[in-house]
Amino acid sequence: MSLQAVSPKLILASASASRRTLLSGAGLAFETRVAAVDEAEVKRAARVDGVGADEAALRLAGLKAARIARAAPDALVIGADQVLVCEGRWFDKPADITEARAHLAALRGRTHTLVTAVMCQRGEQVLWQHVATPRLTMRAFSDAFLTDYLAVEGEALTATVGAYRLEGPGVHLFEAIAGEHAAILGLPLLPLLSFLRQYGVLRN
Repeated sequence: MSLQAVSPKLILASASASRRTLLSGAGLAFETRVAAVDEAEVKRAARVDGVGADEAALRLAGLKAARIARAAPDALVIGADQVLVCEGRWFDKPADITEARAHLAALRGRTHTLVTAVMCQRGEQVLWQHVATPRLTMRAFSDAFLTDYLAVEGEALTATVGAYRLEGPGVHLFEAIAGEHAAILGLPLLPLLSFLRQYGVLRN
């Protein structure tokens, strides 16, 4: 017995292990394909165009979905991405541990928003899109804690915007979190499942 229809095939256009885990945990059968997108250039262009972080995140999610959908027009492709915003500043994934330290020092004691976009596309048609905006407040941790945290997490931090994994030791950085946990991990799961039911991919 399955909660999912045989067709269409689902494809997750993402290299994110967290997104794969979320979909797998929900019992979905899907394929993963990585869509190469120059995220820094897309964000730079968005800032030049004067658009907000929500639109930038949708652009990124849409580019990923569109690239895979062109190669697999019969599949339903899920693209997702995030933009971290703190007091007007947009943060990218840190290039190395030194930059991870700088990012965390800048976020320490402040509240930031993880603008998380998801878009579903089939062929040339965008079927659905959604933006979640969970807000997270980092506690005023000490420099000694920061050093220890960086040592524990190591290079894994360069794969995450904000230089933390909330599903891992990164949870120790925070004093308050508001928003869907799955959205913080990179995929607004409840709204996505609702769309998949409406579209007939999941049983209603």
